[in-house]
This record gives sequence, structure tokens and C-alpha cells, in this order.
Amino acid sequence: MATILRDWSYRYQWFYDNISRLAALSVGGEARFRQLALQRLTIDSDTQILDLCCGSGQATQFLVKLSQNVIGLDASPFSLQRARQNVPLASYVEAFAEEMPFADNLFDVVHTSVALHEMQPQQLRKIIYEVYRVLKPGGVFTLVDFHTPTNPIFWLGVSVFLLLFETQTAWELLKTDLPGLLAKTGFKVSKPTLYAGGSLQVIQAKK
Repeated sequence: MATILRDWSYRYQWFYDNISRLAALSVGGEARFRQLALQRLTIDSDTQILDLCCGSGQATQFLVKLSQNVIGLDASPFSLQRARQNVPLASYVEAFAEEMPFADNLFDVVHTSVALHEMQPQQLRKIIYEVYRVLKPGGVFTLVDFHTPTNPIFWLGVSVFLLLFETQTAWELLKTDLPGLLAKTGFKVSKPTLYAGGSLQVIQAKK
């Protein structure tokens, strides 16, 4: 069960930002962390990008440097208000990730950063289906999220972080075969790239 620290991380931007910077040290800092899922992607100024569950725009700020066509989607009006202030070059849509108000085959890239662990298993499956629907053929779903550590040294840090800031859904994700779920939906999935002792995974899946 998460503590009051989880509530503070959503309520206070400064608190969330400092926690994010601290956690990102394991991969070389927040700037590198926010761009992990963008590696090896071909993105130009015309690439249609959806930043799914964009929060306050932490990753969106890097996406708008690559493309002029970035949309951030989030269910939280509070987060979107922050995102518009932080990254005004993107467009924003308030909606649930499992019910996206977009046409089929619209985006070249769908990106999400440490958001899927917030979802219940049935939500997660609906979101993956929706991502597949809104991607163009040949489009890429790229994500970074938690993974069961492969280095035992990282288990303590991950456990403490999840206990303080996350809920049961994060623990469920550690037991979830994300590549398998993506493949069942129809994606061609690359082998996950692991970071921070295996506690983070980057997956790129092509429609």
C-alpha cells in the first residue's frame, strides 16, 4: 500500500520533480531517463506522435524537440494544466487511455513513460488494444516502465520505492509479460532493453 507520499507526488509539482530526479540517477539522470524509449526511433518534424498518459509533460518536452506534431493525452485535468504551462508547443487532450477519442491509423509513434504500471490488468489490455488501433501500419508503440530486477542489489530500492509511491498495480506489472500481451494484440515486439539492474524495461513494438 502506498503512503501519503504518493498523494504528495501528484499534488505538488516540486515534490514529484525531485523524486523523479532522484529515481532517474540510476540511469544517468532524468534527461536520459525521459529519452530512453526514444532511442533508435526515426522521428522528423512531420512525425505524428501521441504522448500517452503525458502527465505534466516530463517526456513531452523532449518529443516537441523532434516533431511539430505532438499530442499529449491524460485523464487528469490538473496534470494537463501543468503540461500546457510546461510544454506549450504540444497539443493536449483530456481522455482515458483505454477510450481514446482518435481515429484509426492516426499516429506514427505512441509513447508512454512509467504509466502502464498504474493500470488494472483489464485496463492495460484495453489500452494496448487502443494503441494498436490508433497507430498507423508500421507505427511504433514505445514505452518505459518497471520490470522485475535482474540484479538482486536493485530489489531493495525498487521495493521501497513501490511501497512508498505506488499501489498494487505496480507489483502486478512486475509479474506481467508485457511483450506477450503486445504480441497477442498483433504487435511485432522487439526484445526489451533493460536498465538499472533490470528494474526498468524499454519495449518498442511495431504495428
